[in-house]
Amino acid sequence: MLNRLLLALCAVLAFGGSAVAQPYPSKPIRLVVGYSPGGGNDLIARIVAARLQSKLNQSVIVDNKPGAQSIVAAELVAKAAPDGYTLLVAPSGPMTINPAVYAKLPYDPLKDFVPVTMLAEFPLLLVVGADQPVKTVKELVEHARANPTLANYASSATPFQLASELFNARTESKFQHIPYKGSGDAVQAVVAGQVLMALADSGPVAGPLKGGKLRALAVTTAHRPPDFPDIPTMAEAGVPDMEIALWTGIVAPAGTPAEIVTFLQDVIADILEEPGVRNALDAISVDAQAMSSKDFAEVIARDTARWKQVAKTANIKLD
Repeated sequence: MLNRLLLALCAVLAFGGSAVAQPYPSKPIRLVVGYSPGGGNDLIARIVAARLQSKLNQSVIVDNKPGAQSIVAAELVAKAAPDGYTLLVAPSGPMTINPAVYAKLPYDPLKDFVPVTMLAEFPLLLVVGADQPVKTVKELVEHARANPTLANYASSATPFQLASELFNARTESKFQHIPYKGSGDAVQAVVAGQVLMALADSGPVAGPLKGGKLRALAVTTAHRPPDFPDIPTMAEAGVPDMEIALWTGIVAPAGTPAEIVTFLQDVIADILEEPGVRNALDAISVDAQAMSSKDFAEVIARDTARWKQVAKTANIKLD
């Protein structure tokens, strides 16, 4: 089936004003990641890239371009030729959160890209140190109100800061932001008792949770994740309208032919159904989540509007 699709699919590429029909893909595909090697988005990209390369019989290169909350990578891909050979690994941050907190960006997530598919989504966990005297979200909020000088949260990036500010709004709390360079640093600050709590992604908290160094009070997804079946959802913990699932996907430069977008969408959907790929993603505590280009576009638009409102309410602005 895939071979027939490869033979049938042709992209019309402009070269010096003339149109040349070529089969797609006929050269290496570049997956640009806006973060350093070894992080969650990089690992997801490499898992998918390995299978994509095998299926397409063409090199798929993961190209790390870290910097400025993934702005460097997003701008690079936004300005790339719309031919399906340069794609962005696009998480929530550059696609929906940067527009909420930056007055100006060198790219427009809604105009400069065409969504291909979502790849995976993952929850945030509300965690405190195992030695803290709170075991529920209600107790955490009450403890913070009784001890305002101790009411703070660790955050390593804007997505986690906005999620924490949404928690402030939903619980009418005033937890203060303590910034850290990386998720690991933020989590370790909570473990050490330097900070009261954090809303962090599942990767860096999984080890300390299993080791008994952290206590998880709630998870931000609508349902309890299979990896954490004993942790209540925010709704179950008494915090309404606090459903958050950060995600990562793939987008292409605007103007990429619809045939290429649909082709990649379908091939990647098949990859994400493979047991080996699902097991690899489960190992880093993320859930495979294929999605059509149209549905992914709706998620991006919805989340952008939501985070803009959160940033406005919390008065979070970045230069």
